Amino acid sequence: MTAIERFIDTDALTELTVALVETASENPGGTEAAAVAVLEKACAELGLTTSTHEVEPGRPNMTATLSGGNGPGLMFLGHSDVVPAGPGWTDDPYRARIVDGRIIGRGTSDMKGGLAAIAIAMGALASTGVELSGPVELVATVDEEEMGLGARNYVAHQSDSRFVGCVVAEPTNMRIVHGCRGAAYLHIDVTGRAAHSGRTSDGRSAIDAAAAIIDLIHDDEPAVDPILGPGSWNVGLIQGGQGISIVAPSCYLGVDRRLAPGERMDDIARIVRAKIEAAGIVGDGIGVELRPTPDTPAFVTSPDDPLVVDAAAVLDELALPSGLTTWSAACDGGFINGELGIPTIVLGPGDINTQAHQADESVSIDELVCAAQVYLRLATRMLG
Repeated sequence: MTAIERFIDTDALTELTVALVETASENPGGTEAAAVAVLEKACAELGLTTSTHEVEPGRPNMTATLSGGNGPGLMFLGHSDVVPAGPGWTDDPYRARIVDGRIIGRGTSDMKGGLAAIAIAMGALASTGVELSGPVELVATVDEEEMGLGARNYVAHQSDSRFVGCVVAEPTNMRIVHGCRGAAYLHIDVTGRAAHSGRTSDGRSAIDAAAAIIDLIHDDEPAVDPILGPGSWNVGLIQGGQGISIVAPSCYLGVDRRLAPGERMDDIARIVRAKIEAAGIVGDGIGVELRPTPDTPAFVTSPDDPLVVDAAAVLDELALPSGLTTWSAACDGGFINGELGIPTIVLGPGDINTQAHQADESVSIDELVCAAQVYLRLATRMLG
């Protein structure tokens, strides 16, 4: 442990993580405000300058800043919402428990532990009095788990890219993720004409038309990125019909599309619409409406970027794996990179595959401390 890392308070880090977990902020629900208040109070007590901006009523983004010189700063990014607890928990998901060195509770891994590690690292940096060439800033957004309203709002209010890099503290097992696919949904509403099933020729089945659309989607070949690989489709939800003995007058498809860099959902929706029309699915009593959601952009940060190089060097110093990897998932970092042009990586405590969005979600206290050490060292290396 270096002298500067002695300022990291393990007990304070644990207590803040527990406090955030026990302040439920499920999404859907729009209930982030209470958790943001806990984080903002902790950041203020750590000597950071805080501010909030309401994205929607009761849904504030928060920033906490440690001032530095006039040069570009370093951003840390996280989100204050969590997915619904769901079934299967062995105890109350919002009563944090510590068992065998792990904190158990909804949001421990995704990603209130990461938020706490950033705050404690920035507080430790403030305590050291180290002179920085630029500011260090924590940005905590709302609605990451649904539509990304917080990140969209944040980038809309930024006039320049005043940061040399952005570290997203999503759970990566403290591995450097230098690229993520993007994501968006495509809502497809198909209308037909009801009829008695004894005379199917009198009707037009929306379910049959939807099945034909699914075939078109499966035949699509998404763009392939040399680093992230291809985009992908998933028809995750289908709802339709009025009754077994009735030709289906309506059918809905909920479709997930993972995006390669440069792909946008509006463009993809136009292509799908053209294919549907070319296949002759629309007409003669069948109507189709496509409603794309706003997308989260994909991003890739070059392995040669100073943010990636310095993050790998810090992990090497701590004898941690420093190789680069990518995510098939999406995150708010896509907005920071895609809209503001800020080099971005994902690097945080916890495991997105074995912990995030699961019952009895947990994170190791040792890994939280490790994350705080990495963030502290990275800030001093890049700005000190």
